[in-house]
Amino acid sequence: MKKTKINSSEFAERLGRYSHGYSIEIDDATIIFTTGQVAMDKNGNVVHPEDPAKQAEFIYESLQKILQQAGASLDDVVKTTVFITDMKDFSKISAVRNKYFKNAEPVSTLVEVSKLVKEGCKVEIEVIAVKQK
Repeated sequence: MKKTKINSSEFAERLGRYSHGYSIEIDDATIIFTTGQVAMDKNGNVVHPEDPAKQAEFIYESLQKILQQAGASLDDVVKTTVFITDMKDFSKISAVRNKYFKNAEPVSTLVEVSKLVKEGCKVEIEVIAVKQK
């Protein structure tokens, strides 16, 4: 088994001791776990604080970059967890999700939470992907 951290200088400075993701090679597959992503730019500013759909777009693009560093894509995602601050935003976020998972149908969990790590963040998404060698 081989475990590799995935961190990128493309993203905002990490707010603590965590990694953007981990890839774990086991036999003929690589399993990739991502940390929950929020819509923050490289400088730590919240992107589109009043638009959960645009935040979801930003997050899926970030997740795609993390997965690419491990040789995978959103097509390889098998599990996703979405945290939102207002269940009324579900349909907007779901439309974005469906666009990015056009070729995958990962098992999914969606949870409403009272708030996220930074004021203005309305969506947080994490994924688990499996890439066959």
